[in-house]
Amino acid sequence: MLSFLKKSADAAPVPSWSERLKAGLARTRAQVGGLFGGGKIDAALYEELEMALLCADTGVAATKYLLENLRQQVRKKGLTDRRELKAALQEALATLLSALERPLTAEGHRPYIIMLAGVNGAGKTTSIGKLAKFFQAQGKSVLLAAGDTFRAAAREQLVIWGERNQVAVITQQGGDPAAVIFDAVQAARARKIDIVLADTAGRLPTQLHLMEEIRKVKRVIAKADASAPHEVLLVLDANTGQNALSQVKAFDDALGLTGLILTKLDGTAKGGVIAAIARERPVPIRFIGIGEGIDDLRPFLAQAFATALVDTD
Repeated sequence: MLSFLKKSADAAPVPSWSERLKAGLARTRAQVGGLFGGGKIDAALYEELEMALLCADTGVAATKYLLENLRQQVRKKGLTDRRELKAALQEALATLLSALERPLTAEGHRPYIIMLAGVNGAGKTTSIGKLAKFFQAQGKSVLLAAGDTFRAAAREQLVIWGERNQVAVITQQGGDPAAVIFDAVQAARARKIDIVLADTAGRLPTQLHLMEEIRKVKRVIAKADASAPHEVLLVLDANTGQNALSQVKAFDDALGLTGLILTKLDGTAKGGVIAAIARERPVPIRFIGIGEGIDDLRPFLAQAFATALVDTD
């Protein structure tokens, strides 16, 4: 008993979400963190900061915006020390990212149909499992639609997530993905399910025939429910950097995205892409993901992200 108590006392405290977010963005933060150790604010600092932001995949447009914002703050507030500029950058980043902070509220329809898209490997199926847990925590019932009928592994993975969350999964081997999701919507309506999470096959934006197929899926969902889909989410791998922005533009043009899920932020050196998205295609970021646990998906908060990305401690 004494040894058990000693182990419990010695157990490391579970880090908070903000601490985990800060740790996850460490490699991205390292791109700019060394520039604010003290000294005068000068032209050389702006040049170094520009390069650091670009290396973090912030993109040209967002980098230009942030640097101009900083220059304005320096003039307005009379800043002279590099350490003062660090807090100013955090403020500028939070302001830019605020356009993306629009948490998802799955209300007003039953079932509330959420269609998910993304390239293979982005973490789409895993995100669906985590979303199921998120909505269940709100007291909502959930049904999963295995619309990726091309990959047996994707179907099997979704079934496993369904078992972990104790939710039903509508699936079939092969066949038309749109038909599977149509059946899922009908089943959800009959069972009075609150949320339908509809998986779709991973595809690259350059695969035009597959992009047309996913547009068909959206049209078929609308036939099952004229108001649906109520949310069209694109799952993005943060490690792809500027390619993530290209995916946002392509899928938004094809489907009319209502939100994004940004996964795999832990360990990426390219977290600055979120600023590029905010500047060039501000589709709301509904959730961000750090880690593989079932609870590792949380609503995006601009200030928390800016604080973690540009730590002022």
